Amino acid sequence: MTDLALRQKMRPVALSTISARQGTSLSYLEQLFSALRRAGLVDSTRGPGGGYTLARRADQVSVAEIILAVENLKADDLQNLGAGQAAQVKSMTGDLWSTFNLRVMEYLQSVTLQDLVAQQLEKGVAFEDPAPAAAAKPKLIPKPRPLMARVGVPNSVFALGSMPLLQRR
Repeated sequence: MTDLALRQKMRPVALSTISARQGTSLSYLEQLFSALRRAGLVDSTRGPGGGYTLARRADQVSVAEIILAVENLKADDLQNLGAGQAAQVKSMTGDLWSTFNLRVMEYLQSVTLQDLVAQQLEKGVAFEDPAPAAAAKPKLIPKPRPLMARVGVPNSVFALGSMPLLQRR
């Protein structure tokens, strides 16, 4: 999401470019961004030049929202994050895990995507999108040599047949 926030002002960002920059599997990114789109955090644009953009400004998206979206959790689940551990260990330890998870999520709710972008910019991360692939220059193909007009043949195909093999090449 930070990569997307850094580069989306230029145009929608393709997952293949994020995959190449981050060294992450494209299929994994497709799964993540599908969940982010369902959560309303990103918008997708189809077609040539398509990709993903943030659905909201970066300062309006918390890290907790991103985690909840990709982990397929609801905001109500924040209270119950330690409940699974509570059944396996003593109640006091379960309460500790529950409180720990709640504090971590509170912190993550206070950190916005814009905060992460600012950190990356402070580190000097280059965010220029690579120039679009240079328009493919047409490959120059030499024009064929004109055939010498032959008298007595109806068209050039017949003239080609009457040429010696070495001359045809």
